[in-house]
Order: sequence, then structure tokens, then C-alpha cells
Amino acid sequence: MFPHAGISATASRIPIEIRRFPWIKRLAVDYAFDYSRLADFFAGNPAEPDAWREAIRRTQAHPRQRGAMADVIEAQLRRRGAPPQALEAAARLRDPQTVAVVTGQQAGLFGGPLFTLLKALTALQLAERLSREYHVPAVPVFWIDAEDHDWDEVRRCGILDGDLNLTELSLGEPPGAGSSPVARVRLDQSTGAALDALAAALPPTEFTGPLMQRLRVAYRTGTGMADAFGDWIESVLGSRGLVLFDAADPAAKPLAAGLFAREIERPGITSRLAAAAGAALVARGYHAQVEPHPDHLALFHLDGTRTSLSVGDAPARADRVRTHPQEFSPNVLLRPLVQDTLFPTVCYVAGPNELAYLGQLRGVYEAFDVPMPLMHQRSTATIVDSNAMRFLARHELPLESLRHQDESVLNQLLESQIPAAVHQSLEEASRTAADRMEALARTLVRLDPTLEASARSTLGRIQDDLKKLHAKIIQAVKRKDETLRRQFRHARAQAFPGGHPQERSVGFVYFLNMYGDGLIDRLAEELPPDQGTHWVIAI
Repeated sequence: MFPHAGISATASRIPIEIRRFPWIKRLAVDYAFDYSRLADFFAGNPAEPDAWREAIRRTQAHPRQRGAMADVIEAQLRRRGAPPQALEAAARLRDPQTVAVVTGQQAGLFGGPLFTLLKALTALQLAERLSREYHVPAVPVFWIDAEDHDWDEVRRCGILDGDLNLTELSLGEPPGAGSSPVARVRLDQSTGAALDALAAALPPTEFTGPLMQRLRVAYRTGTGMADAFGDWIESVLGSRGLVLFDAADPAAKPLAAGLFAREIERPGITSRLAAAAGAALVARGYHAQVEPHPDHLALFHLDGTRTSLSVGDAPARADRVRTHPQEFSPNVLLRPLVQDTLFPTVCYVAGPNELAYLGQLRGVYEAFDVPMPLMHQRSTATIVDSNAMRFLARHELPLESLRHQDESVLNQLLESQIPAAVHQSLEEASRTAADRMEALARTLVRLDPTLEASARSTLGRIQDDLKKLHAKIIQAVKRKDETLRRQFRHARAQAFPGGHPQERSVGFVYFLNMYGDGLIDRLAEELPPDQGTHWVIAI
């Protein structure tokens, strides 16, 4: 097991178990805290040293076209002008003993949400630990999923403006957007407008100028969306040895042609096996992330657009898939197998939703004779400033309570500030009124039974008036302690902009603007790649 970096709160970080969060599904929680419940669906527990040793052994033993793949990667890196550290790391992939820690994501605008950065940092940390503790050359790889055609998903980037309001920036609709794979979409004039909007919305800091200069170099009109993403991520993490791979590169397709052919030769096998595993997960009380269509192949055909193939298409594609593999693309179920055919993957760094569908693939890996890697959850974090951290710590406020966009939590916090004597007096008044009116009602019954209802109605009005008085007291406390209200809203705006977890809604470009490249050093120091813990970090 990797040595624990220390789950302890400090002035700059607070650990929170992810099972406290209602938005984290049970599968991800059990994977971190009760792996035995899911052992049948995965290749090994990343918390156990023997699982790593076995994953290294089977990965090194599997035959691969390492030299050809290294050539493809080197050509990509040189085309983008990658840092020498990334080139050196890529060259190590030629060594038959080298293993890879892989993660990936779509080519989101300006690098995508914070969790994209957290994925990459987790891969870097795990690769370094593998090399140090298991004495094996390990390379961190970022798979740019550039064959997805969901333009709407990658065209947007959220940031917080100077008032901590969530602002969404967006590209336009270049030719092919929404129908062609993202890798084939070239940035148009709307890119300059998005960059200008970003520069105007970002709170000005000493880092803003250099940051915008680097972004304008990467995101140039006429550049492919995937290339721009690769340029930008390499400028941030390439010097740390992260190897970025554009999965849409036609030069890599011949190396996966055999895998494509096996899918064609046994049409529907991937969908059937994944569906069966999904049903098994559901039977155990989990959820199936993907519901494959039994009549679909796990392949798309690329002809300017991306077209799903059916089982009936298999005979006509059998020869073409071997002679022109660049015309084909794996779907979400086959993509991990392509990845682990091209790379000596010992571990994949996954997000919660990815982890769920990867749990449907163990049988698919076995059917294709590809060794399934270990799956490791990515680091998860919320970045706040020092004022927000002090507020959370001082009031011992659970992070997840800030998700609510009303003021119920604030009211509870303010109520805790009301002197105990006020609470006691209100309770005594309510109790006394109830006692006296109850006694009066009993007396009135003897005088006139119809008066009992009037007495009880009067009691109800008195109790309502006391509740209104209580609310007015809360409002008075709010007016008196505007500082507390301001601190609450300040922390909530950072942690849950728009009511959504920060790492999913705010682009990491925002944090680079606030803290510069020192952000990467701090996250590397403060974020141990331990599963099951969410970190609140003050930079």
C-alpha cells in the first residue's frame, strides 16, 4: 500500500470523507471504503501492494508495439512543441519494463473544470510513487478524448468573477461543431471573443497578463480544438513529465486495428458483456452507468461525422477495419481497451462516473485478452481562500451544508449566535401560554362547550405570533451581524457556485489566475492521492 500522507486537518486543509456527500453514488463510496463488495468487477484493490505488483507483472508481460507507439507520441509532442521533460518521459515508453499511469478527459475549453487538473496531478503522483516504491519506470499519460462529437460539452468554461459570481464563457459554432469529432473542429473567430471575455471577467492579479498570453498562444484561430487543449495542458504540466496523447491521431489507429477487427468478428460481444455486468451491479444495489444497445457495435465509423455501427454492419466492415482503421473509433465501452492496447497501463485514474462504467468491463477485457489495469479514484478537492477557510474552521460548518442556495444554514448559524437567555425566554413564553390556555379551555367547557375551540384558536394565534417574533429576532441578528452573513456567502460562492461542486463547475484557469503556477506546487504537496477523502484547501 502506498504510505498514507496523513489524513489530518491543518490551517491550510481539512479532510472530509466522500461518503458524507449526497451527490457521491454508493459505488464510488464502496470502492474507497469497502472494496470487497466490488472485487468481482475490477482487477484489483489499489489499496493493496500485491494488487500493484500483479498489475505491473501482467502489464509488462503483455505484448505491445511499443516502438511504433512511442514514435506516434513523439511526433505529436514535437508538433505541439512539448517541453523536454515530456519528451523524455515519452521516450521511456520504449522500454519493455515501463508501465503507464493513464488518465484522460475531453478537450474542454481553456483546460476544462478543476477536476481535469486534479486527474492529471493524481496520475503524476501515482507514477512517481510507482517508480519510487516498486522500482519500475512509470510514465504519467493524459489521454485527450478528442473523437467525441459533443461540442456543447467542451465549448464552455466557468469562472468566478471579481464578485465571485459564476460566469460561463463559450465558443461559437465552427464548421463541423456538434457533428464531427472535436479533434476535427478548428477554432474560429469566436475564440478571440472568448479570450477577451475571459480577460475581462477574471479578477486582475499579477498572474493575469502572463496567463492570458499563454492562453492566446494555445488558443489561436485555425488551431484544432484538441491541439489547443494539448498545448495549454503541456504549458501547465508538461515540465513535470506529463505525456499528452491525442486519441484521434490517425497514425495510432493501425496499432488498434486488431482490436477493432475482433469487435467486428464477434459483433455485439462488448455490448452483451457490459450489459450483463451492469445488470449484476444493479442486482447488488448499485447502478449501471452505461446501458449498451444489444444491436450496436462498440465502434463508430468516421466519415466527416461519427456514425454508430450496428451488428448488421459488421460483414461489410470486416476488411475495411483492418485496411483503413483510421476510419473507425471506439465507443465508451471499447475506448479503455484501445487505451490499454496502445499503452502499458498499470493504473487508470478515474472520476466517480467513469469508475461506474469501468466496473462493467472486466469481462470485456478478458474476452479481448487485454490486461485490465487497476482503477484509482482521482483526487477531489475544493479550493478556498484563507478567509473562507477560517470561517469554516471557526464555526465547524460542514462543507456540504453550503450547497443549499437558500439561507436555512445561515439562519441556523445565526440562531446559534442568539444569547441563551433569549431562547429560554421564548420557550418559557410558549410553554406558559400553552399551559394557561389549556387550563382556560377546560374551565370554559363547563361554562359553554363552544368556547373551547375559540380558546384553542387563540392559543394557535399566540404561538404563531411567538414564531413571528422568533423570526424577527433572527432578522435583527442578521442586521446586527452582517459580517457573519458576508463571510457565509463568501465561502458558499467559492465552494458551491450555482449550487454545484466547485471542481465540476469552475475551470482551473481561474485558480491559475488567482495563485499562479505556485498553485500546482501547493496541490502536489497538499493533495495525497488517497481514495475516499475530499480536501478543502486554502492556497
